[in-house]
Amino acid sequence: MRVVIVTESFPPDVNGVAHCALQTARHLVDRGHAPVVVAPAPAPGNKPDADVPCTVVHVPSLPLPGYPQVRVALPSRRLAATLIEHRADVVHLASPFVLGVRGMAAAARLGTPAVAVYQTDLAGYARTYMGAGEAAAWRRIRSVHGAADLTLAPSSAALRDLETHGVPRVGLWPRGVDTERFRPDRRDEALRRELAPNGELIVGYVGRLAPEKQIELLAGVCGLEGVRVVVVGDGPSRPGLEQALPGAVFLGRRTGDDLARVFASFDVFAHTGPFETFCQTVQEAMASGLPVVAPAAGGPLDLVAHGRTGLLVPPRDTAAVRDAVRALAADPALRAAFGAAGRATVEGRTWAAVGDQLIGHYANVLAARRTAVAA
Repeated sequence: MRVVIVTESFPPDVNGVAHCALQTARHLVDRGHAPVVVAPAPAPGNKPDADVPCTVVHVPSLPLPGYPQVRVALPSRRLAATLIEHRADVVHLASPFVLGVRGMAAAARLGTPAVAVYQTDLAGYARTYMGAGEAAAWRRIRSVHGAADLTLAPSSAALRDLETHGVPRVGLWPRGVDTERFRPDRRDEALRRELAPNGELIVGYVGRLAPEKQIELLAGVCGLEGVRVVVVGDGPSRPGLEQALPGAVFLGRRTGDDLARVFASFDVFAHTGPFETFCQTVQEAMASGLPVVAPAAGGPLDLVAHGRTGLLVPPRDTAAVRDAVRALAADPALRAAFGAAGRATVEGRTWAAVGDQLIGHYANVLAARRTAVAA
């Protein structure tokens, strides 16, 4: 198949949309298909850390005001030209919002099937950043995804949300995890001594430092005796979080094997954001053999088996996060059991396995189009 992946974000960006689009392109190439990626141009001088396996067409972009790490695509003829030149069999729309909407329109004009991947909780972001606008966000989501031949949700919670709000033709497509890169034996005792020189229990967070992630909920954990909070990532909330989380260590952005080493050197992984449609960092923590504390909302509901691989807590509850970490800190055997169970749970969730599922979704969409044309 000839596939054009239209994505709102791509490496060197570090986020779930960019990572998933890269892994999708890699798997398509590995299986003998021909992908091309269309993405917003990165900031000048910013190059991807990872090897990109196919052609990437960059369209002009500008930084999002107040959030320069996010680039927004400008109108460009390159998108439609790429669909025509590549003779796309299917258009893959990764978290369509700006560039993806144009990709949907171009696919419709050309009569090319489109598969849209729902990956960002726009309604949750509207509540976080504007205090309102959830209904308008869902109208936007229905409009964009309603035009696709198929919308793929990453978790059962996201699928229910889409169906509840009237999005048609929805299927489930989870995310894979690199179990070779993220694994327990990457634990680094020298790094642990650097992060926790007094032998403290290390509780880690990995992800974007932005308001919707609600990382300030770790403040109670910072107050626990014998516990060190370590925060990995970057974003607009970092200055405020450095004030809100006394004693926490901020490592900034980490990627690749370096990130895997940091993950494996934690004792507990804590995620705080209630708006995750999937939550890839939870899977990476589980692959690293860590017990997980996460909100009982969104993607973590599918990933964390409460009382077996980690602890699910009420969203937005500082005391609940603190108490869950305290319980794990007091019980090394429980931490070890949760970590081992988590690793066993994700061992079959490779990108190859979920990539083959995606190719199956493409094939079903193409078959449905052929049947409709024949009728």
